[in-house]
Amino acid sequence: MRLLIATTNRHKVREITQLLAGAPIELVTLDEWPALQAPEETGRTFEENARAKAHYYARATGELTVAEDSGLEIDALGGAPGVESARYGGVETTYRDKFVLIHDALRSRREADSAARFVCALALASPDRILFETRGTIEGRIAHAPSGAGGFGYDPIFFYPPYGHTLAEASPEQKAAVSHRGQAFRALRHFLQLSDSEQRPSRARDTH
Repeated sequence: MRLLIATTNRHKVREITQLLAGAPIELVTLDEWPALQAPEETGRTFEENARAKAHYYARATGELTVAEDSGLEIDALGGAPGVESARYGGVETTYRDKFVLIHDALRSRREADSAARFVCALALASPDRILFETRGTIEGRIAHAPSGAGGFGYDPIFFYPPYGHTLAEASPEQKAAVSHRGQAFRALRHFLQLSDSEQRPSRARDTH
């Protein structure tokens, strides 16, 4: 079984590939469809965007497709940046720029270390329907300053209390064990393994 990972983010592709290791699938990426344009992300929730992307890429390629939409929610900012996480401050801003904008916004509200969470909504689609959905979250706080060289995105300002440091200071294994994306893709791996085991008896009968 082939499974298309519907993202052009290399960091995400690497994480997802590691998280789905051992699943009964052959992973493929959008590199096989270089001319395929990305859809606009107009959903108001992570779930809406994940479904829309999974549907779009499954129909455009004919492949079983997994898509996710993820981001950072900060309580003191009313849940922002939320679904706009990748576009916060403009699509051309670096994550260092985004960190400055977030810290400035928090200081203006005197909420320098607000509670926050990472969210990952995942959808698995065939060309005609959604087959599986799940959601992963990890709770933490906004660090006073970026710290750590690991991870990507907002990891350097996401302080995870059980570890006592940011996710950018965690090893890849530590991050995968608790992260929002780790939770969601482990649930997908379980679903794929269960689906494969349920289909095996019929496959065996077909060979006789």
